[in-house]
Amino acid sequence: MDRRQFVVGSAAAAASITAGSAQAQEAYPSRPITLINPFPPGGAVDVVGRPLAAVLEPIVKQPVVIDTKPGAAGAVGAQFAASAKPDGYTLLMHIVSISGFAEVDKLFGRQPKFTRADFIPIARFTEGPMIIVVNDQTPYKTLKELVEDAKKRPDQIIFSSSGLYGALHLPTALFMKAAGVQMRHLPTNGGGPALTAILGNNSQVLVSSIAAANAQIKAGKLRALASFSTKRAAALPDVPTMKELGYDVEFGLWVGLFAPKGTPVAIVDKLRADSKKAAEAEAFKKAIDNLGDVVAFLDQPAFAKFWDEDAKRVEAAVQAIGKV
Repeated sequence: MDRRQFVVGSAAAAASITAGSAQAQEAYPSRPITLINPFPPGGAVDVVGRPLAAVLEPIVKQPVVIDTKPGAAGAVGAQFAASAKPDGYTLLMHIVSISGFAEVDKLFGRQPKFTRADFIPIARFTEGPMIIVVNDQTPYKTLKELVEDAKKRPDQIIFSSSGLYGALHLPTALFMKAAGVQMRHLPTNGGGPALTAILGNNSQVLVSSIAAANAQIKAGKLRALASFSTKRAAALPDVPTMKELGYDVEFGLWVGLFAPKGTPVAIVDKLRADSKKAAEAEAFKKAIDNLGDVVAFLDQPAFAKFWDEDAKRVEAAVQAIGKV
């Protein structure tokens, strides 16, 4: 082989390798995708995330794994996801409370560990009303009865939550402020443990998503006294809203999917398309309906706009509560 043939052959081989590398890069996903759940089992992300993962797997043709990383009302898992390699293989499922962490840090004069800018919103899957429930060992049949007793016994009735300034603490604090009552806070590290606390009578009151609490309501272990939505929930049509009962408090809990900032546009677009297919799958819709929740899919542009607006409400709620 002369020198010219060697140079031409080497260039062709290099071009072939480059083309092969490009094709390999385009083949997303080519290995399992991990969905970070920043809360313990039993909460809203868990009960929505598992049926979502089940319907996503045949769509992406790769395993979709739920990795639970709880702590600090969802901040630990969010920080982990924000620091992950932006390659589409580590994604975050989170709820309304993701919008308030930076505001809490500012409230206490701390440097935020992450902000909303560290994430790319992919899709919102569900949005459901929050409800205030009491356990079957309490005498309260109406919200009025709970408020009257709380006024007589300040700081003696215990409410559990998913953690300070978390998605279950914020609406509870707003309700207490509107009702002029003070209950004692039992923070836990997630919605699942908060639910366990009320079922064991370690707390008597809980604000929860319908999805997380509905099975226990149906079983008679919990009684729903009011919802935080603009209108009565289809799953609980006999439960009045806070506004019906004279309290100007509104709060919803949604579950969405996020990617770390810097994730390539092509991968984000693929995730958007696959998320839409998953949200439209009959198996997913049936699973969410069984939870008493609502599929409320928003693709990225609509979700991003919604998230901006919702974050303002969450930040205002943090400021209204102040330091606790």
